[in-house]
This record gives sequence, C-alpha cells and structure tokens, in this order.
Amino acid sequence: MTTKFLTGLLAKPREADSLVRRTLGEGLFQIAFGAIQWPWLLKSLYGGTQEEKRSLLKRIDLAPDSLPHLGSWKADTYLLHRTVDLIAERRPANVVELGSGATSLVISKALARNGRGTLHSYDKHLPFIAEMKKWIAEHELDAHFEHAPLAQRDPRWPGVWYALPRVPLSIDLLLIDGPPWAVHPFVRGMAERLFDRITPGGIVMLDDAARPGERYVARRWRRDWPDFSFTYEYGGTKGLLIGRKKERA
Repeated sequence: MTTKFLTGLLAKPREADSLVRRTLGEGLFQIAFGAIQWPWLLKSLYGGTQEEKRSLLKRIDLAPDSLPHLGSWKADTYLLHRTVDLIAERRPANVVELGSGATSLVISKALARNGRGTLHSYDKHLPFIAEMKKWIAEHELDAHFEHAPLAQRDPRWPGVWYALPRVPLSIDLLLIDGPPWAVHPFVRGMAERLFDRITPGGIVMLDDAARPGERYVARRWRRDWPDFSFTYEYGGTKGLLIGRKKERA
C-alpha cells in the first residue's frame, strides 16, 4: 500500500466498505503486542541504501528516478532484488501480490523483461488502486489491480482478511506484504487460504518476516503445510520468509 510518493508513518484510516469491526480482545492484543514489536517496526522503516536501489533499477532497466522514495513501510531493496531473482528463476505465469506498491512496479517490469507473466495486485484502499494504475502506465507497463476490502474473517486466525475478487486458480509466485500489522499482528497468516492454488514448485514470499507476529505465522505454516519448504532469509533488515511448494513426484 505504497506509491512513489512519501508514505506517512501511521496507517491510513479504514474505509467504510472495508470495516469489519475487530473484537475488543483483538484491539487489546494489538496494543500489548505493539509494546513488544516496536524495535522490529522501526526496522520496517528502512528501505536500503541508495547504491542498492541504483543497482536494482539498472538491473531491470528502470530510470534512476523510478523509485524516488523507499523506506517508511515501503518494500526494502533486499525484498525487491529477491523478487527479481525469483521471477527470473521461475518465469511465473501468474504473480499474486497482497498489498500494492513499489513491488508492483518492480514485478511488472521484471515480468515484461521475461516476455511473459501477469501481475494480479490487491489492496484494501480503493483510491490507491487508481494511483497504482496511473503509476504503472507511466512506465508503459501493465498489471491487474483490484480493490480487496478487509471484509472476511477466518476462524483459524484473528483479524480481518481481504475479500479477494477474481484470484487466479493457479499462482506461481505469491508475495504477501499486507494487510498491515495494525489490523492484527498475526493477520498475514490468513494468506494460507491461497496456498492450495500455488503450483508445484511455486513460491510464497512473506515480507517483514523478522517481526514477532510474522515469526509466529511462519511457525504455524511450517507445521500445517508440510508440502512447502520454508526458509528464512536474513539479507534485509525486515526479514524475508520464502516458501517453495514441493514438486510432484
């Protein structure tokens, strides 16, 4: 949920069509967990060095001013470089992204350079969808952006999840960078609702994996999804969890 413009430190207000009220217990848990998680939240504001950004843009042939602002909740350069790595490796037909932003531009460009693949990007803020479409079009790229309000619950996880429209039946690469932790520290665990659509050999990427909430999510995924092999990568300050679905025998 980040464009090319500067991003505020506070989460955007919830939209009326996205509002499914959280319980009192969820609200209290978020406050208590925030007191534990704040050091990792501070790290989430770091976007990487200027040299890393220049290297990334040169690598995928984007202009030097294509990503004027990183950091402040935006994707960091490590996540962006690893996304380009995995797109080059897997040459995915369908990439699904939860939480649009700088990653959307980088994914779209990497897919275009591959000569194949479509990005399906979902975000909870309706006005933001129009901004993303305009930004991508400025670079003569294409992607499918959809509004996905926070309107669903799952008995297995706390928090409120996206009402996802028109998700591809097969997903080769799934990038999870939303909803924000302010919804609930464990809310991204609900992304497992899409794991059955991951193709054999397909990849799941969980951003901000160093945070305690995402570490809890990772432990449950490792336990509940034995057909995936999950690896934690330490290269960036935010942490990155990569899961690979096992190939069919």
